[in-house]
Amino acid sequence: MSRKGPPESDRLWDDLPAEDSDARRAGKSGPPDWALPSWDAIDDLDSGAVSRPAARMEPTEPPAPSDRADAAPPPAVTPPPMAPEPPAPAPSAPEFALRILGVSEVTRAVRDAVRADPGLRDVWVEGEVGRVTVSSAGHCYFTLKDERSQLACVFFRDDRLASPFEARTGLRVVVHGRVDIFEAQGVYQLYVSAVQPAGFGDLALQFEALKARLAAEGLFDSGRKRPLPYRPAVIGVVTSATGAVWHDICQVIGRRWPLARLVLAPCQVQGEGAAASVVAALDRLARWREQCWAEGRPEEAPAVVILARGGGSLEDLWSFNDERVVRAVVVHPVPVVCGVGHEVDVTLADFAADVRAPTPSAAAELVVPDQVEVAAGVTELDRRGRACATALLTACGNELGAEGRALDRLRPAAQLAQARERAGYLLDRATRCLRDDVAGRRAMEIALAVRLAPIAEARLAAGRMALERNAGALVALGPQATLDRGYAIVRRGADGAVVRDPAEAPAGELLAIRVARGEFAARVEADGAEGPRP
Repeated sequence: MSRKGPPESDRLWDDLPAEDSDARRAGKSGPPDWALPSWDAIDDLDSGAVSRPAARMEPTEPPAPSDRADAAPPPAVTPPPMAPEPPAPAPSAPEFALRILGVSEVTRAVRDAVRADPGLRDVWVEGEVGRVTVSSAGHCYFTLKDERSQLACVFFRDDRLASPFEARTGLRVVVHGRVDIFEAQGVYQLYVSAVQPAGFGDLALQFEALKARLAAEGLFDSGRKRPLPYRPAVIGVVTSATGAVWHDICQVIGRRWPLARLVLAPCQVQGEGAAASVVAALDRLARWREQCWAEGRPEEAPAVVILARGGGSLEDLWSFNDERVVRAVVVHPVPVVCGVGHEVDVTLADFAADVRAPTPSAAAELVVPDQVEVAAGVTELDRRGRACATALLTACGNELGAEGRALDRLRPAAQLAQARERAGYLLDRATRCLRDDVAGRRAMEIALAVRLAPIAEARLAAGRMALERNAGALVALGPQATLDRGYAIVRRGADGAVVRDPAEAPAGELLAIRVARGEFAARVEADGAEGPRP
């Protein structure tokens, strides 16, 4: 992966502005006109001693605010102390002496002068809020600005928490406080006690108006956002080639996914012409991608683009609110990740990009996976694959064993042995069942015999008595008893019919008469129709 610039074949450096050698030489010129003359030009008239030169510091920009409790900016970096010089001999009283003040004395004099002015101890200031920073201690640092000047402001934590209104970048506010000097850095600042809104600043109004117009065109719709590739082989980067952002992106991607290759399209990210430079860099990446596809090298074409810049004020980031940059981001052929400024900074390019990252380093983290996580995922997949393979082999072994046992059971010898065993088992069961049934029946017969003996005797006695009664009744009611009383049974000898009417036995009819002790024959002498005799 290229860390210092794109490969020679990328041809993405042709639109860079040339460095201004005259300005660089001017930066290395001598001291300005307002600097003091050389100290060796002032001679001591009496002793001839030369005054010791004093350290001279070049003017620098005011440092960024820190998190100190006294709301003062961090101290400037000072050069290492020089070796002390040997003390010079005490000069004799000169006729002319130059009074040299220490830095602390000058700062203290300015502080006393500021504090002595009653108009600076209670002031109301209106202006547009620039960059806002809140320290870990809770103090708020921001700047108030107008068309010509800006004023550093400090809002203490207790006053900020008690205030119903927070300072935000781009707002026009009215603040109340006092002006004082921070001696450690020699800077003056407004110590704010109250903040109230006064309206939006000009840049904020332009931002909101352009945002509303572009949103109405659908450039910020979430439906057109494109997903990021999971493991891009080539990543395009649009940022300054000399800034810390490019090195941070290289370090993050080299640490997370060193297989990716970076292609830098350098551009100007601040100042006049920055918007056109960003659009040209995006266009160079698009043309480079088309060239790679046309030459049959799609693996060298960028799959995703990072548009990045470090933090700054609203004016510093204004080039990323340019309409040309927004439209270039929207029409870019590959997904664009915008990592401009810090987390609190918002630009129109963030809304137009496919993915918005809070910082450039976060943008680099979003476009590539973490090799540690990928390695852990591969290890987990290996473990799961081995576990699945082991489980599958175990299941197949169990199934193979079951099939082998089934085949063993299907062999003729095994089937005969099983049938023999089953027949013996069934025979044993049948023998036990029959034995148990016979024993049960025998026990039942014995119990029934015991119960039947008295019942049979009683039944026989009762039957005998009934028989005797019936026999006596039969004897009493039978024909024999009637015959014994002297009656007889008369039958016709021809057909054996019992004669119940004398008319049934005409004269001369042969009769058989049965009496108690026998039977004899008789003949009718007269016609029975004559009626019975008296």
